[in-house]
Amino acid sequence: MSQTHNTTKMSNNKTIKSALISVFSKDGLEPIVKQLHQQNVTIYSTGGTEKFIQDLGIPVVPVEEVTSYPSILGGRVKTLHPKVFGGILNRQNNDSDAKELVDFEIPQIDLVIVDLYPFEKTVASGASNQDIIEKIDIGGISLIRAAAKNYADVVCVASVEDYKEFLQLLQTKNGETSEADRKRFAAKAFNVSSHYDSAIFNYFNSNQDIASLKISETQGQVLRYGENPHQKGFFYGNFDDIFTKLHGKELSYNNLLDVDAAVNLMNEFKGEAPTFAILKHNNACGFAQRETVLEAYQAALAGDPVSAFGGILISNSEIDLATAEEIHKLFCEVVIAPSFTSEAATVLKGKKNRILLILKDTQLPQTTVRTCLNGVLVQDRDHKTDTVADLSYATNNKPTKRELEDLIFASKICKHTKSNTIVLAKNKQLCASGTGQTSRVDALNQAIHKAQSFNFDLKGAVMASDAFFPFPDCVEIADNAGISAVIQPGGSIKDQLSIDYCNENHLTMVMTGTRHFKH
Repeated sequence: MSQTHNTTKMSNNKTIKSALISVFSKDGLEPIVKQLHQQNVTIYSTGGTEKFIQDLGIPVVPVEEVTSYPSILGGRVKTLHPKVFGGILNRQNNDSDAKELVDFEIPQIDLVIVDLYPFEKTVASGASNQDIIEKIDIGGISLIRAAAKNYADVVCVASVEDYKEFLQLLQTKNGETSEADRKRFAAKAFNVSSHYDSAIFNYFNSNQDIASLKISETQGQVLRYGENPHQKGFFYGNFDDIFTKLHGKELSYNNLLDVDAAVNLMNEFKGEAPTFAILKHNNACGFAQRETVLEAYQAALAGDPVSAFGGILISNSEIDLATAEEIHKLFCEVVIAPSFTSEAATVLKGKKNRILLILKDTQLPQTTVRTCLNGVLVQDRDHKTDTVADLSYATNNKPTKRELEDLIFASKICKHTKSNTIVLAKNKQLCASGTGQTSRVDALNQAIHKAQSFNFDLKGAVMASDAFFPFPDCVEIADNAGISAVIQPGGSIKDQLSIDYCNENHLTMVMTGTRHFKH
């Protein structure tokens, strides 16, 4: 086969004269193939891609004609051959390489287009292990690595996601590419290959026997800034998998953190009666459960109407017109719900920048990740939700039905509030919480003071703590404030001191056996 050398004097520009195309997805491929044909590019291909090109009435050279070797092992081995990889990996400015191409009748390949077998989609579909293994691409990934490595001479298009950009390049520059163009596509290619291999490793290491962390997110968004204006900020992840955005400005770094906190909190109340939360700085400042979403919102707002200004609102139920009209009176950044009536959406869209999000029924990742020192900390997500069945009854007094409901209600809020924390609740309404204090006593005093400042009557209220009480001081302070029942994990060697105080002063105490620190 004749060789085409694309070296241009005093330039690293190359004109595409030959292409190898081997793709899983044919979506968007037709205009590229037609454009290549129009530009007199020789096209090599295999299998289904070859037939696709033939059906377009465009000449295509089967790879088998180049290799003199058929596709074998049920299609597992097609392109893995020196004549293919030699055509891709040869250095066009290297005389020895050029000679070997002639000696071994290896065609020059200037362009490689690949779309890999859909490994991740196959795993997500619940397919069998055998089907998943068969979707581990070998030839395609090898072609990508070879073409991207040799970007000095070769263009590599490694995903259907890049077809549109590449077609535009072909059309605007008439098949000519600069080294910068090729390097950009090479970077995209290694992004594809590294992500693909990470997904395969994580599948094989699903039980985490190998203590190795592979995180790969290809959906990235540049934010206006990070936590503060002098910090750069980015979000990596597919936001659209979780939300449908109806309205509003772009979410900020801080918005996203608050939205994350809101979703995790409300997941504790999925499928329950209408429940509404207002969050500020990742903590609930208002929270209530009622017969209607309007009543739930009004009760949540009453918990702290001051902090609610500029907050994040979330409901576990559809937001109707009446609720929307009340929300509209409040300046808030984000409103999240599983749905909005059309009338409600129209009202809430009355504020140009207010963000409206429909929360889809989806699973969050099973692990959480955060930076620490010069590395990262990874842990299982805290999936444990405290229930009545988990409780042990530590005191002589047993909680009433209402107290029991309030205790579980408060405990679920407590789980999602910054440690050290104390949560006070009554009649399925958050009265106040003490958040992120260095002392549990400080957290309790903060909560009591806040509740009283908003005129809550704490007589008959319940108290939840994210960790045990090492001393009886908290239960004594709570008792003096009118609190009648306490929920805590237990586990202190001095648990009995708090139990004794409760017994002596007719308080009820239950223990969950589960600590919910949130640092």
